[in-house]
Amino acid sequence: MGVQPAPVVAVVGGGQLARMLAEPAAALGVPLRLLTDDDASSAAQVLRDRVVGHHTDLDALRRVADGAAVLTVEHEHVPGEHLRALAEAGVPTRPGPDALVHAQDKGVMRERMAALGVPGPRSAIVADRAAVEAFGLPCVLKTTRGGYDGRGVWVVREPADADEPLRVAAEQADAGVRLLAEELVDFRRELSALVVRAPSGQAAAYPVVQSTQRDGICHEVVAPAPDLDPDLAVEAQQLALRVAGELDVTGVLAVELFETQAPSTGSGRRHRLLVNELAMRPHNTGHWTQDGAVTSQFENHLRAVLDLPLGAPSARERWTVMVNVLGSEHTTRLHDGYPHAMARDPRLRVHLYGKEPRPGRKLGHVNAYGDDLDDCLERARHAAAWFSGDLGDESE
Repeated sequence: MGVQPAPVVAVVGGGQLARMLAEPAAALGVPLRLLTDDDASSAAQVLRDRVVGHHTDLDALRRVADGAAVLTVEHEHVPGEHLRALAEAGVPTRPGPDALVHAQDKGVMRERMAALGVPGPRSAIVADRAAVEAFGLPCVLKTTRGGYDGRGVWVVREPADADEPLRVAAEQADAGVRLLAEELVDFRRELSALVVRAPSGQAAAYPVVQSTQRDGICHEVVAPAPDLDPDLAVEAQQLALRVAGELDVTGVLAVELFETQAPSTGSGRRHRLLVNELAMRPHNTGHWTQDGAVTSQFENHLRAVLDLPLGAPSARERWTVMVNVLGSEHTTRLHDGYPHAMARDPRLRVHLYGKEPRPGRKLGHVNAYGDDLDDCLERARHAAAWFSGDLGDESE
């Protein structure tokens, strides 16, 4: 008898996250089959086995899942009823629709987190300006579905500021979109607790990281979060592991957190944690793991959806800094940035996504690691700015 082929993993979505699954899949000997709506997408450039179609098309989903051992996603926008139809046809979907809905719908997520006693900002569903005013200003308004990278999020300081988000939500009401009001949190910084969980229940937690945003887009990640109280780091990891277990998540779960100033309680703790958002896929705040962890989030996601033993999530270096390469009006051909960046910093790790440059677009990221945080920050920031074209004619 011949050797049985390795199980095929079907991946929905043609962006950079699917692209970055390709490298560990090749190393593991795991074939990937891609569903992409663009045959020249970031992931389609590196994966030969692909189906061109839309993630809302059940027939396209059936084609990509045909013969696959499992189906996973690189974004949260696949309709839950389609995932259930695939599961009924015998294709496991990981994460499953009952878990994924908590990343698809912020209103559902807030309701479930409250039921579990997981701390988060005060929130309520609102339908008109009066409800927004009754909730209290200033506040943050979010569409419950479809928003990402700062889209679908508004800071409302005056009643009239609510008109646009109310209009946007009303226009999308037929798609199940509601408007969520959240308190405007006075946070010290943003953290991310990233964990991975397999169907067997095995789970692993990565070091808690600090993230910073630029125009609603994750710009920079420091692993581990500097000056984070060890007890608070453990609390964040335990919270993320608990959420993964309660929601029955399979694969990577990123729990984005606010670290806020805590009221004086006499306990000696200076800060507390609030859950901001959930993501059930490899996440921007985990890109540092490609070069800074024993097992990257991408490899562990594949291991999890195939129910293989998980790899160690521990850091290889004292510090790893990830900075996104964001397109600007000065960005030209990204490849032209290699001679300077590589010569200046031979230890730099560069990950480009094969995308056409445009202002504000995520085009890639760089990772710098070492024992000196300030040095890592300078190296990563310089390289990202160089690729973006924001350092002009500097040639040091």
